[in-house]
Amino acid sequence: MPGDRPTLPPVRLRSEAELARDALSAPLLARAVRLARWAGPQRPVAAGGVLTEPDLRAAAEHLGFGTDEEGPGYAAEAWQLAVDTGLIEVQEPAPTAEGAPTAEGVPTAEGGVDEDGATGIATPGEELRLITEGSPRDILDIWLGGFETVLADAAAPDLAEIVDQIGDDGEIDLDEIDWNPEEEADFLDGVLGNLYLLTALDEEDAGRAVPLPALAAAMIVPEDMEEPTDDILEEISEAMVRLDDQFRMLEPTGLVEYQPVDEALIEEVDGEGRFPETAGSSSGSDPFGPDEEDVSRYGMVRLTPLGVFGVRNRMLDAGIDAPAVGDLADKGAEVLLDALPGHPETAARAEAEQWLARRTPDAAARELLAAARGDDTSAPLRRLACQQTLSLVGDAAEPALREVLDDRHLGGLARVWLAEHAMPDVPEPSEEMVFWLTVDTIAAQLAAEGDSAELRELVRGLVEQSGSFFDSAWRVDHPATAEVLEAMGRLHPDKKTAKEARKAAFKARSRV
Repeated sequence: MPGDRPTLPPVRLRSEAELARDALSAPLLARAVRLARWAGPQRPVAAGGVLTEPDLRAAAEHLGFGTDEEGPGYAAEAWQLAVDTGLIEVQEPAPTAEGAPTAEGVPTAEGGVDEDGATGIATPGEELRLITEGSPRDILDIWLGGFETVLADAAAPDLAEIVDQIGDDGEIDLDEIDWNPEEEADFLDGVLGNLYLLTALDEEDAGRAVPLPALAAAMIVPEDMEEPTDDILEEISEAMVRLDDQFRMLEPTGLVEYQPVDEALIEEVDGEGRFPETAGSSSGSDPFGPDEEDVSRYGMVRLTPLGVFGVRNRMLDAGIDAPAVGDLADKGAEVLLDALPGHPETAARAEAEQWLARRTPDAAARELLAAARGDDTSAPLRRLACQQTLSLVGDAAEPALREVLDDRHLGGLARVWLAEHAMPDVPEPSEEMVFWLTVDTIAAQLAAEGDSAELRELVRGLVEQSGSFFDSAWRVDHPATAEVLEAMGRLHPDKKTAKEARKAAFKARSRV
């Protein structure tokens, strides 16, 4: 059922035009595009569309790697991405009667084949035209396709390990290489999901890189484990080595910015399979990683804006509700007010601003006020969200606010808005309205944050301002009166005052 799907906080996405520019400047896709153009009008290739050895060296030269020993490897990766994404189309020869190609190339270490192994023709694909003539969304779709193939490769085991485990019958024993395809893919997805969640929860932290030990520990250490065991620590170290390789593969896609693990540390991994500084035990050493000054040596990673877009697309495909700021701009006010309390502060403000931008101030104010009415349990939070959204509306909303001055649900809220905007002739509220607004405000704070320190201070201030607060508060005709008074009894530090609050709560329940 849709309502059972997990929901994440919204993220702020860049425009498709900005994201498309990021995609085109990502090293791997940029190289793939260059090679697709270089391949035209046609180029001989081996089975599977692999470049011949001379062409692989020529491709590396074309990409500017020159005599770099790793150049052919980078060129092979870019060529494969071009084939996978349709930037290059490969026409294979018809199979022979035995079902094999007419010629068979011998793979080289760099990803090409010997010159004599050419069996097909590569030509620029239709997707290459979209790079220059298509929309930003077309470019992003090409990037997403490439990202998916690289992500799948990142979750696969080392090719050398696979070759070692091929039996005489040609079958691969996955148990021998200690690799479960689904578990490995789920682990990497979980790590990317954690990075995404950190970005969604706090935009200010979105630009900060996360230490690799913290990411690995978050996936492995049980929540109820106070201090990891040696086995858990070893598992964390193994995951860090694996993630280091995976993030090195993913960085050229533009998904992440990554500072790799210091090679010296990888060489120093002890005989128990743990990084020296993370080999903590019950002796009291830090089990989660190195000192803060050395943390960067263990790898640092963050999602780029393009990465946030890519991970969100994967989540949406998996049926996860992963909203983006702006999704509610065309929705009704009741949907907006229900959603905003669950948003982080910066995202809530951005969402409200985009919603308001689609409406005139007067129309927006009327729609918000109408949606804020009600005596249901969610109504106090809606009114709080309404008040916060109305604070962004200009003076043109004044007529709509004055119309509800006598409304039981909205009169107090309207007076607050008019006073904050320095409007003249704001009528004084009745004592009944003041108490009702107080109960409504505390009920909203309870629903939003529970027994928070801020609410504790609010309760103390209210009681100090009015020594007889509880004598009147229990009579307030609000559905949450008893609940609010009970909370005040929990939150107030003075035992006598807390007892008065509990008595008032009892009276409120008896009155109902």
